[in-house]
Amino acid sequence: MRLALYQPDIPQNAGNILRLAACFGVGVDVIEPCGFHLDDRHLRRAGMDYLEMAEITRHAGWADFAAQTDGRLIALSTGGDTPFTDFAFRAEDILLFGRESAGLPADVLGAAEARLRIPLRPGARSLNVASAAAIALAEALRQTGGFP
Repeated sequence: MRLALYQPDIPQNAGNILRLAACFGVGVDVIEPCGFHLDDRHLRRAGMDYLEMAEITRHAGWADFAAQTDGRLIALSTGGDTPFTDFAFRAEDILLFGRESAGLPADVLGAAEARLRIPLRPGARSLNVASAAAIALAEALRQTGGFP
């Protein structure tokens, strides 16, 4: 199981996701360009000392990421067609999350094997990406027996 961040643009959210991944022993792919420097103080503040425990793989762009990954790509998107609770996760899945400001572009969504959504109450647009990552990862790890 891995998390992938497509061109993250808010360092605090990326830091929270890196901390989440470090705590659960899940690798993170960061697909650049980012909207901040990966050594940004806000990233360090959100990730705290957990960043040292995080397994981070940086990719120069989408093509680089796509060429180097082997797992099943699962996109989480507000426009996803399947509720994440109705999906059967596998241990080799890569959970892909888009930018806070723009989500995932159509070509990236099209490359995913599945496009999942977290159901929200009417009128709510989206969750914070770090919250969405925690919810989806917890369900994926529960289903696959992947909690440490």
